[in-house]
Amino acid sequence: MPIDASKVESPGWWLQRLGKKLLDERPDSVDERGEVTPGLDTLRDFAEGRPPVPHVLGVDPREAREWMRDARTNWTGTVIDSPTERMHVDGFRFGDPDDDSDDARKADTEANRIWQENSLDADADLVHYGALSQRRAFVLVERGDDGRPVLTHETPRQVAVEHAQGSRRKLAAGLKMWRDDWTGNTRATLWTPDRIYDFTTRSEAPVFSGHAATLQSWDAMALPNATDGERLNDLGLVPLVPFINRRNRRITGFAEHEDVLSIQNRINVSLVNLMAAMRYGAFRQRYASGLEVGEDPVTGQPIQPFQLDIRRLWTTDDPEVKFGEFAATDLVPYVRAVEAAVQDLAAISRTPPHYLIGAVVNVSGDALKAAETGLVSKVRDRQRNFGESWEAVMRLAFRVLGDQERATAYTAETIWRDPESRSVAELADAAVKKSTAGVPWRQRMEDMLYTPAQIARMEIDRAADALNAQTAAEAATPQPTSLDDARAARDQRTVIGRSADDADAA
Repeated sequence: MPIDASKVESPGWWLQRLGKKLLDERPDSVDERGEVTPGLDTLRDFAEGRPPVPHVLGVDPREAREWMRDARTNWTGTVIDSPTERMHVDGFRFGDPDDDSDDARKADTEANRIWQENSLDADADLVHYGALSQRRAFVLVERGDDGRPVLTHETPRQVAVEHAQGSRRKLAAGLKMWRDDWTGNTRATLWTPDRIYDFTTRSEAPVFSGHAATLQSWDAMALPNATDGERLNDLGLVPLVPFINRRNRRITGFAEHEDVLSIQNRINVSLVNLMAAMRYGAFRQRYASGLEVGEDPVTGQPIQPFQLDIRRLWTTDDPEVKFGEFAATDLVPYVRAVEAAVQDLAAISRTPPHYLIGAVVNVSGDALKAAETGLVSKVRDRQRNFGESWEAVMRLAFRVLGDQERATAYTAETIWRDPESRSVAELADAAVKKSTAGVPWRQRMEDMLYTPAQIARMEIDRAADALNAQTAAEAATPQPTSLDDARAARDQRTVIGRSADDADAA
């Protein structure tokens, strides 16, 4: 039965609105000024090293397409990978910063358990990479069959959300639309704060006009224990958490490589020109003057007297013939054009130059750290934004568990691994100095890049070592062998408020 989409905020209305929003972002769009905004398809192609083959004057792309494809170099992949590989979540801290109670420790341990149950040590990188390469990513929080929270990474190619009016944090609705490989149908799930709706259509490529009163090809999907594809949302919230990259550039997200796509195209053009010069101009062209050229008796066309080949030598019996050669094309300008474009890409994306060029010769450690300053600052900025999203994910996970106190713990903190490169010696030296300044032991261990799980094990080991040391010290103390020795040992004990003179007088 067709889905009614005429009523605002009805399930069909949300399906049409969010479905159109999701599909419209995939292709490129052109504004009234003629400026092209890359779509998700283009962003993905550049991220995966499949930019368009540039057109070069004098080169037929049909004849040279193979080597022109080989001439492309994927610098944008490095622009995305360099910050992603420095973004790693070590854990979460719940409660006030000075709260060291057992309840706070239990919450931290439970958050770490949720993280490990969902394999987020690995999948968190998918979320970060997806947000950096596709403007945003999502984490879906659901209740599993065992009642535990299930956290999954979702892409903007399948998920779209709508914020409540006047809010950039609270969600009014969320939609996931995907192709069901088992049945061949297209399925969609719509979440509102109160209800969850499931839809299906036989169309492999559904289309939304945005103003249709009914959706003819869609139908409610009947699920077990649900009426007409509708069920209660017991979380009371849309269980999707967006991770939006560079919202200061565009409120809906801005990809990490989106502002260097034109530079990547310029680099590819320079590389194709370089390859063309290498193929057609690097080999010196030879000529012969004063040579009689015969004609083909059948076609009447001149017969090529020599084959231009690096393995052949030209000779003739005519002493009047002269041979010569043209100078090879100078490739240095082409190489310098590529290097200049790469430097522009490094400056705009704040990617260390040695990441792109790969030439590190006689460079000090301080110089390398200075070159990575922009990248470290960029990573810390992404960590602040994504940290808020991870904390929202954990609050939703505790809501699934029924822990209302942690579900509203807005003082939660995401513990990120330090994105700056430091040696073990530097970290150890800093820890010793912090100990002198009075920094607590647990904080020093976090600063030395130990994970919360490692720190918890070290605390147990420290307590065991202290107990063993105390036992060994007591065993090493000689025991009194007579009554007089026991009295002497007793008299030598320190008594509070009693001086040494008073002991001698006694």
